[in-house]
Amino acid sequence: MNTVKILGIVLLVGGLLGLTYGGFSYMTQTHRADVGPIHLAVSERQTVNVPLWASLAAVAGGLLLLVTARKP
Repeated sequence: MNTVKILGIVLLVGGLLGLTYGGFSYMTQTHRADVGPIHLAVSERQTVNVPLWASLAAVAGGLLLLVTARKP
């Protein structure tokens, strides 16, 4: 496999995941306090929405790279 095919597969899988889930979320720690034996931490959930057009473009680009990739 050459790098063009690998990039096409990565774009295709990423685009399909974007279409399926529509985004992802992650946790960040915003505040932390240590007062003697007491440890306090506040985590906030951040959400990133993947636009539909970006997912469709990734799927189309991945398919295009896979179809047009030539054998060495």
